[in-house]
Amino acid sequence: MPTVLIIDDNRSIAMALEVLLSLSDIASISADSPEQGLAMLQTNAVDLVIQDMNFAADTTSGAEGVALFQAIRKRHPDLPVILLTAWTHLDAAVDLIKAGAADYLAKPWNDQRLLATVQNLLELGELGRVNRSLQLRTQRERKQKRALETQYDLRNLIWQDAATERVLGMACQVARAHVSVLITGPNGSGKERIAEIIQANSSVKDGPFVVLNCGALPAELIEAELFGAEAGAYTGASKAREGKFEAADGGTLFLDEIGNLPLAGQMKLLRVLETGRFERLGSNKERQVKVRVISATNADLPAMIRAGNFREDLFYRLNVIELHIPALAERPDDILPLAHSFLEQGKSLTADAQANLLQHVWPGNVRELKNVMQRAGLFAVGDQINASDLGLPKLATASSTTELEPEREDIEHALMRANGVVAQAAAQLGLSRQALYRRMDRLGISRSV
Repeated sequence: MPTVLIIDDNRSIAMALEVLLSLSDIASISADSPEQGLAMLQTNAVDLVIQDMNFAADTTSGAEGVALFQAIRKRHPDLPVILLTAWTHLDAAVDLIKAGAADYLAKPWNDQRLLATVQNLLELGELGRVNRSLQLRTQRERKQKRALETQYDLRNLIWQDAATERVLGMACQVARAHVSVLITGPNGSGKERIAEIIQANSSVKDGPFVVLNCGALPAELIEAELFGAEAGAYTGASKAREGKFEAADGGTLFLDEIGNLPLAGQMKLLRVLETGRFERLGSNKERQVKVRVISATNADLPAMIRAGNFREDLFYRLNVIELHIPALAERPDDILPLAHSFLEQGKSLTADAQANLLQHVWPGNVRELKNVMQRAGLFAVGDQINASDLGLPKLATASSTTELEPEREDIEHALMRANGVVAQAAAQLGLSRQALYRRMDRLGISRSV
């Protein structure tokens, strides 16, 4: 809840202001002298000051108020100050406004005008703090992003979210170490792209990058795909063929959906990882390769181990380093940059379309987002894509969200997406601005997120 400091030697005026502010969920504290007011500013978190201009008896010059304002401005240059007094020397008032006073209201004041002024200043102050914090964070993130892009080959990956940046940083760190990497994460989250980045920054970057999707082949053919086969090794094998390990010699083999590898294939894979040796199906000739293996899965491999469907020794061989890619909904700052990258040149997203994209939970992750954008580009009339073109569930309304109060993470993400504009974040969450303020206070979310 925002806090206003009232500095006025007339206790009845201070009490009237306290009551007026409390009706709008604005807290207040009071001081009856300039000295006490300045002391309270040192010990209290204050968002705005309302100060009188005269304190000593029979004084109407306003000199005390000018001195107080100057002292506040010197110690707290960004703190908004409203001057409130029956003292009406217009030239002096104009001078103080030019010096940085937020407003000048004469006694007796108009309640509605005073409240409107206070609320506007509080929101501007809130926005300023949030924006400054966001600017610092954005500058820091851009610097880190530039460092990654300058130092590593990121294969033109589009990203903006800090969660993605952490994965990229780890991927680039482990790239030059010749160890097995297991990439985990939901389907469609971009596991193969991370594998490509590891390959591109590894000591075998000039070697081949070979992909095998273990979930796309019948179990009886996976071994032949991995290790190759001699003619007649299985029905339909009319001639000898090399497997993926041979094709990837001197480079990287990416095994997607590794949890689908049958137990017999798991045993042979373990041997290749340990020795670099294998035989083609139907052959006794041992072959030697040097291959960096990166595997990926969306399955719970530890649960498969407990069920006897995955070898524990193979798991530890594959999982020397694990990189987990969060679901797209867990890295919301990636959504709009990715969406724009999937659009045809010349097409753009309206504000309601962007809001719809940010609200959707994306069970199909990046793959789903790409499909949605391609479909919207085909069906949209003109160059602008509206929310209706996306074919996604409609935005939640305030009435549909009254029973579901947003959690801390939801609020922080909404504030980030809205660049700190509380009213816009509240609209995204289906709340009024004051309801969002109250929720932030209950959760202890700082006004400078």
